[in-house]
Amino acid sequence: MLKYRKGISDMPAYDVAERDWKLKLNANEAPTSLPPLVEERVLTRLSRVSFNRYPNHELQDLGEQIADQYKLRPEQIFLGNGSSEIIEKLFFAFGGSGHSIVYPEPSFSMYRIYVKAADAKGVPVGLEEDYSLDREKFVRAVRESKASLAVVCTPNNPTGNLIPLEDIEYIAQNIECAFLVDEAYLEFAGEKESAVPLLKKYPHLIVARTFSKAYGLAAARVGYMMADAAIVEMTEKAFMPYHLNVLSLVTADIVYQMRDEFLPRIYMLRDECRRVGDALKDMPGLTVYPSHTNFILLKYAKAVELNEYLTERGIGVRSYGSAPRLENCLRVSMGTREENDVWLKEVQRFIKEKG
Repeated sequence: MLKYRKGISDMPAYDVAERDWKLKLNANEAPTSLPPLVEERVLTRLSRVSFNRYPNHELQDLGEQIADQYKLRPEQIFLGNGSSEIIEKLFFAFGGSGHSIVYPEPSFSMYRIYVKAADAKGVPVGLEEDYSLDREKFVRAVRESKASLAVVCTPNNPTGNLIPLEDIEYIAQNIECAFLVDEAYLEFAGEKESAVPLLKKYPHLIVARTFSKAYGLAAARVGYMMADAAIVEMTEKAFMPYHLNVLSLVTADIVYQMRDEFLPRIYMLRDECRRVGDALKDMPGLTVYPSHTNFILLKYAKAVELNEYLTERGIGVRSYGSAPRLENCLRVSMGTREENDVWLKEVQRFIKEKG
């Protein structure tokens, strides 16, 4: 008889099953691959990779680039397989039996899974009716649970809204445990909304970022965290040696060097969010939530039927069904303008026919 770890059968799974969509708008991915000039330089760099060597200098090069950009020391930067791996390891490092981790809900669905994997107690803090975060309630939950880690996501996934920077600082001022700010979608909101400048004031603050969203590197799986060197040193112990591969590292290194090449695409996706949101607001029975990301959240009484309708037409969006606080909600990633026009027309047609 096989003896699995206690509790593993109760672990929720993150569904990554896919189909051959005509329009794939369900995973908050970039709608296009690398800009041609970036792709050319990436391929040139990859042609010079020493496949017989473990990653070392590549890791250092990218870390130094990021540190230089934010005026931090290289030892304050740590890279992982997407920000997801970094968050998971932070939950592991600060979790364990008897430890509590506080996070907002609804938010990134993996927080709940990471809590269980870390054998910690999860303390979800419900967002307000408009999906804003009550900072006082959040701080109170951290104090009452004697949390070892608190986490917020801004802009928040799947609701799309920002947590004001003054609220982030208020939380940092009023809690003593490690405080992680998940900024996976920050580039769409703009650097002025980032908590990075607060790192110098609050040594228990941690910021996580990813290359998967704004820079369209979901296939490469590269993310990074910025934190006090002592936090980086301890968290690093949870990672395996050489946990990042050279192919992903050199690709991310080129992308970061050439990040300005991605600005037109970032601006386009922000504009599409606004354009599409404005068009949907005119449709009866549909609620559109403001977004500072590359996706929008919709609420509609017949959302399940609408999702089935779109699926039949090869359009993949994220349906939340009867998930708590996300009942009858759909999350739609922005595609190109032409792709967005296609699914918009289908939504208009469905609402006109079904009401």
